[in-house]
Amino acid sequence: MKIYKKAILPCGFKASGVSCGIKKSGKLDLALLYSSLPAKAAGLFTVNKIPAAPVILCRNFLGKGGLFRAIIVNSGNANCFNGKKGLEDSLTTVSILAKRLGVKKENLLVASTGIIGKRLPLAKIKYALPELVRKLSCKGIKEASEAIMTTDTFLKGVTARVNIAGKPVTICGIAKGAGMISPDMATLLVFILTDFDLSRPLLRNALKEAVDGSFNCITVDGCMSTNDSVILLANGAASGKRPSGKEGLKLFSKALNLLSLELAKMIVKDAEGATKFIEIKVEGAKDFNQARRAALSIANSSLFKTAVYGENPNFGRIAAAVGASGVKASEKHLEIKVSPLRKKDITVNVALGAGKANAVVYTSDLTPEYIKINAEYN
Repeated sequence: MKIYKKAILPCGFKASGVSCGIKKSGKLDLALLYSSLPAKAAGLFTVNKIPAAPVILCRNFLGKGGLFRAIIVNSGNANCFNGKKGLEDSLTTVSILAKRLGVKKENLLVASTGIIGKRLPLAKIKYALPELVRKLSCKGIKEASEAIMTTDTFLKGVTARVNIAGKPVTICGIAKGAGMISPDMATLLVFILTDFDLSRPLLRNALKEAVDGSFNCITVDGCMSTNDSVILLANGAASGKRPSGKEGLKLFSKALNLLSLELAKMIVKDAEGATKFIEIKVEGAKDFNQARRAALSIANSSLFKTAVYGENPNFGRIAAAVGASGVKASEKHLEIKVSPLRKKDITVNVALGAGKANAVVYTSDLTPEYIKINAEYN
């Protein structure tokens, strides 16, 4: 197995990215990911009770159990909190694109990211769709990756290649996210493409496992987005028929897990205003959920995060966060170890002494620059 810190499209996929004018800067803001073959899909989305229109539409289309050909994504506008008009705009977008691609609208998925509460500039998107389709290319993933960015400062792409049943299989993932990051999917968008062939139930199970160990184990500011989406398309172009046996699934899942974790870490390392990357390991918990809960309580503590920024070894803030988490813990058994705070990569080890379960969560420090970025974000 090989892991590459860049996006390389699998067999049968093309991508493109253009500027349609949503962003005042003129930067790329509309992306298209396309499969030449009908692909199975799995998706996991925000648990926010006010989901964006694209999330609602994707849940609806995925629930019908069909096959999919493309994902269209815009940045600069979340298309959220717009009521029925928002849903109509998302549906109109996929309907017009479907005609250009010669497929049904139910064969398409859609995602948006950006400012909440503003109407999607549909006319600009309509005008840009012909160019977006025309520019589809097996080398277009870089432009697509750039087009989904908002406050991100670098492209986030990872590729895994593995041999399964004698066939070379590629998994490619791109992501965006730097702020408004909280578990239960942290504002993140992730799109994973593979030429592997897997049944829908197994595809969804593999995605859930990968997300639980990666995107649901990161937090930047504890703020949950309305648009979080992780979508996986599998078109089977790498193999003539689906590999049998558990070994193929095991290899695919391992590669998917590694790819997802690398993308998740990239998101934390690009956290708005961050100067530190923090890995929090909690062990000795009653069960995994309690270990993860304690780790997230530390990771979401503003007092802890600002102490790390100031390189102030006030570890009482870690003890307070563990106690506030509600997990089984006691002062008698609690052990805390922290690597030198002057370094960029920080490790926090916490032993609860209450069991044998453990969990790892990734976060960043909280800085004045984070406040500045979000105070001016509009």
